[in-house]
Amino acid sequence: MIDTTVQVNVRAATLNDVSTLFNLVRSLAEYENLSHAVTGDEELLKEHLFGDRPYAEAILAEYAGEVAGFALFFYNYSTFLTKPGIYLEDLFVLPEYRRHGIGTALFNYLAQRAIAEGCGRFEWSVLDWNEPAISFYQRMGADILPDWRICRLTGAALEKLAKGKLSWMALPIPSLITLQPAGGIEMGCLRYVSSNVLTNKNILI
Repeated sequence: MIDTTVQVNVRAATLNDVSTLFNLVRSLAEYENLSHAVTGDEELLKEHLFGDRPYAEAILAEYAGEVAGFALFFYNYSTFLTKPGIYLEDLFVLPEYRRHGIGTALFNYLAQRAIAEGCGRFEWSVLDWNEPAISFYQRMGADILPDWRICRLTGAALEKLAKGKLSWMALPIPSLITLQPAGGIEMGCLRYVSSNVLTNKNILI
């Protein structure tokens, strides 16, 4: 039985925590029935967290000296607010440590950091079947946005788009415009106006 009087300690992950972090990632994937989707490895995680160009940051929650959970996050940006934001990619607490304020401690840390750094938003995603998590987030005061969907390109679809093999069948006929950046190199850019969802907004693609 876990002593509920023990204080939760939240700290930034270090290079020595990479193996622990990756094991937590695997535990998260197993909980979400997505173990098959874990195709990365510790070396990539180490490079992307602590390499010359870090892409994300991670924090760990410790309970009675033992690692009990983690969160991994990075920064995004809101053009409407003209402010940075924090996007929470993953947050996970090991089952044996749940209901002891560990998840709340991780969220508190990130909310405090968002405020301290002038962020306008703190966002994350949740699986629609995860009712306990959804209830927890709503009690926290988070809005669950019903009108938004995650769009994702990966694998062959991402490579196809990068090679310019995009089908234009469903889009309005675009017009070619020319951009002249500061470096003096001309860049072609396709502009179209979407009449379906975004009203009076030009989408540059």
